[in-house]
Amino acid sequence: MTGSRRNGVVRHLAAFWAMGLLASILAGCASYVTPGPGANMALFGATEADREKLTDVSIQAVLERKPLAQFPTGLAVVRVQSPGYHSATATGWGSGQYSVVLTRDIEKDEDFQRFEKLQMVTGVATLTRLLLTERLDSDRELRRAAASLHADMLLIYTLDTDFEIEGHAEPLTVLTLGTLPNQEARVVTTASAVLLDTRNGYVYGALEATEKHTQMANAWTSGEAIDQSRRKTERGAFEKLLSQFEQTWAGVIAEYAKPHASPPHPGTP
Repeated sequence: MTGSRRNGVVRHLAAFWAMGLLASILAGCASYVTPGPGANMALFGATEADREKLTDVSIQAVLERKPLAQFPTGLAVVRVQSPGYHSATATGWGSGQYSVVLTRDIEKDEDFQRFEKLQMVTGVATLTRLLLTERLDSDRELRRAAASLHADMLLIYTLDTDFEIEGHAEPLTVLTLGTLPNQEARVVTTASAVLLDTRNGYVYGALEATEKHTQMANAWTSGEAIDQSRRKTERGAFEKLLSQFEQTWAGVIAEYAKPHASPPHPGTP
């Protein structure tokens, strides 16, 4: 075979090989199958019907509540404590599951002025015994009283204060003056609050704040000294709660206060 003929055969073989390679590539592209869609994630959890069947009726009723308050709105505020609550500066009123504290012992007038300055608050009212039933068992009695004041929203708060001495595992209920050891004493107050819709009890938010006061136990030489520590700690917790409430209220306004539609321009169809 001459050199020119040999070169021609090589060129033909190369061309044939190239055509075969191109055909296989095209055939491969033609047979490519795209991935399928994502899985139906509803298969891996309870369906809506299943959730309804498995949810307690009482809880389902709570979950189905919808916010009903109109903005701007009136706000009612009330402090509640345990049944039979009594301190050196305040006494709970009412019988049942809780009592209402009508005396402002750790609250100040400026605190309620802060409520009044909140965005979209038309007025702030406190509940009085004239508006309440003597028997108190749920938020319904408080919401009814708030409704009589035409307050669409109700803030309920409470203060829980514990006295502790170093070495005691549980809070003390009685402190014996004059025989307290030279150990560290601590007062801890947790202020808790919930913001409710007056009409149906819908919960707009729940918040909590804690304040601690520590000193030597033998410094408590009188009931007044102990109570001063109590009031100081409760005041600190309440101030923290107020700050949290202002932040919570801003979130409530952003989520629930719909802007009023502008009136149509005269002549607009």
